[in-house]
Amino acid sequence: MIFADGACTGNPGPGGWGAIVYHPEGLIEEFGGRVQQTTNNQMELLAVIRALGHIRGHRGPVEVISDSLYVLRGITQWIWGWRKRDWKTAEGGDVSNRELWQALSAEVAHRRTAGDPAIRWSHVRGHQGVPGNERVDEIAVAFSQGKTLSEPLYRGPLLKYFVAIHDLPENRDIPEADPNDRREKPPAALAYLSLVDGVPMRHPDWKSCEARVKGRSGAKFKKVISLEEEKKIWESWGIQAPPTPSE
Repeated sequence: MIFADGACTGNPGPGGWGAIVYHPEGLIEEFGGRVQQTTNNQMELLAVIRALGHIRGHRGPVEVISDSLYVLRGITQWIWGWRKRDWKTAEGGDVSNRELWQALSAEVAHRRTAGDPAIRWSHVRGHQGVPGNERVDEIAVAFSQGKTLSEPLYRGPLLKYFVAIHDLPENRDIPEADPNDRREKPPAALAYLSLVDGVPMRHPDWKSCEARVKGRSGAKFKKVISLEEEKKIWESWGIQAPPTPSE
């Protein structure tokens, strides 16, 4: 049984991930890590990837428990269309966090190839008092903020563990998605970029970007959803380094 969660201070900004692995022989292992510049979604994905990678040698059923519908719907629903389109969205854009999705897909494929039962992907609501989920959230937040955990990362027997990880809601099914929301819509913007008269600018929202480019001949503007995409846009416009964000 795996609990996994991610956190980010600033989104993008410093991030952390946390995971709990419960082994059938009664061993508990906690893990966590920090990434200096990342997003919340990336940390949620990384937590699951790290936990599944750790149990590659374990043969048998696995349940992954997360409050992230982004991760759960992505790996059980959206990923099939992304693969079919060679990791493109329905609009033809690059899938955000492609490398992490491919890494997660590889961990799932490894278990399938080894003949293990299909992973059970389970959902719990965040911040609703589910002990295992609350603990991985605490780990992820502490790493993202560079703080000390109230209890250090634990490795030991279940009988001495301070988290009641078997205290779980009976229904852990992934909620039905809105039929009009299949992750085919463009994801929320990280930022908006503009280039007017050779001067680049980064905007926190479309309103400020629109005000700058509207009616300006030759102006360029672009919505970006990841730091990787932003870097590519600056390079395509001949900008060597991202400018200072606009006020």
